[in-house]
Amino acid sequence: MKIADIKAPELDIYARLPEVQLLRLYEPKPGIFIAESPIVIERALDAGYEPVSVLAEERQMNEMELSVLARCGDIPVYTAPMEVLKELTGFALIRGMLCAMKRKQLPSVAQVCEGAKRIAVLEDVVNPTNVGAIFRSAAALHMDAVLLTGACSNPLYRRAIRVSMGTVFQIPWTILDDKIRLADTGMTLLHEMGFRTAAMALTDQSVSIDDPSVMAEEKLAIILGTEGAGLQKETIAASDYTVRIPMSHGVDSLNVAAASAVAFWQLGRR
Repeated sequence: MKIADIKAPELDIYARLPEVQLLRLYEPKPGIFIAESPIVIERALDAGYEPVSVLAEERQMNEMELSVLARCGDIPVYTAPMEVLKELTGFALIRGMLCAMKRKQLPSVAQVCEGAKRIAVLEDVVNPTNVGAIFRSAAALHMDAVLLTGACSNPLYRRAIRVSMGTVFQIPWTILDDKIRLADTGMTLLHEMGFRTAAMALTDQSVSIDDPSVMAEEKLAIILGTEGAGLQKETIAASDYTVRIPMSHGVDSLNVAAASAVAFWQLGRR
């Protein structure tokens, strides 16, 4: 369906509705999200997400794009020249296509952690770029699941999905109920599931990330905090271990996404 009017209401989800509105579009049911690029859309389809519509550049599609479209079934496909798409979305659609997809009901913590030995727990990580990068590292470096506090940026925000390269659809995850405070109820929940907890933080009690006791834990939850401020003091105090990454040249810390990659590589080996 060629776009004749960029102000058509069907296109609001791609250009005029903010992420929070997309998230709450069908309340009390889950809303929608936007997946960008054929690879990411394919991973979402593999994970069972239902497509709503597609927005693509008006040109000859390549084999992969056609394959993805064939999997989407009978849904609206909107097309327009690149100049029109740039006016509509505000950026060049360099990855070929966007797909609006329905969110699914989030699984429970118990469902996500069933059978897991290594999980990542994010406390109030608000930058979607960092959330996406952490998911990509978690999927690549042997994490079995990811838990997020309610204040974290949503993993299905467009930027988080894009940065993760669609790995948000490949690793189990869920968001902790707002009533679950990580420093108390959250820690109790993790311990009840058999996890020991390792907070990534710089304190006088911090041990090196390759500490034998930490490495030997059968089930470990690696806890990472928000950009800048890091983990809450209460969360650090309630953790079984406080872990640091040895550094040089007077550098005391890494960006949370970079720190996650180091932590997952070291602590994910088992």
